[in-house]
Amino acid sequence: MQFGNPIGFEFRRTVTSGIISAKNRTIKIEEEDKSSYMTDLIQTDATINPGNSGGPLVYPNGDVIGINTIKISSAEGIGFAVPINIIKPIIESFKQTGSFDEATIGIYAYDKEVAPYLSDNVINKFTKGIYVAQITTNGPSDNTDLKESDIITSIDDIELNTMNDLREYIYTKRPNENVTLKIIRGKINKDIVITLGRK
Repeated sequence: MQFGNPIGFEFRRTVTSGIISAKNRTIKIEEEDKSSYMTDLIQTDATINPGNSGGPLVYPNGDVIGINTIKISSAEGIGFAVPINIIKPIIESFKQTGSFDEATIGIYAYDKEVAPYLSDNVINKFTKGIYVAQITTNGPSDNTDLKESDIITSIDDIELNTMNDLREYIYTKRPNENVTLKIIRGKINKDIVITLGRK
């Protein structure tokens, strides 16, 4: 089920069925002539409109399993929710400190779920881990030993295979904390320490 206030206050406390069709969906987003990807999403038929995006996707017993985030505008009944495990560190931070200071590693990266959208040259470079597509200028990873086209296989010895693995861990950290990345660069394996920045 999905709860929300679609369109405005007049339709507050609207409930829709929220049937789940699939997990681990990847969608491509086109904005201002730029492409980005959202990965590891829960696909649902919950109707997502202004006012109820950001609302909970719940099991009938009341357990929250996701946060409704985006829909496909060219079709009806195809919406997507971010899994709740990604959001839990944010909730815990608000409970403990009253705020959430988001840390960032300063990269644009892709996992294997996005590979079908990318060129064959990229697809053939990795079978696991996170592919570093771009390093943010003046970001935490800029002027470090991390390079574009590196494959990040773990962060602080936690294995990475999806972008959600990376996000979930970064959300538990604070700006100015250090993390250690294990990377593959061709035949080279190495550790790189990054000081997280503030997003």
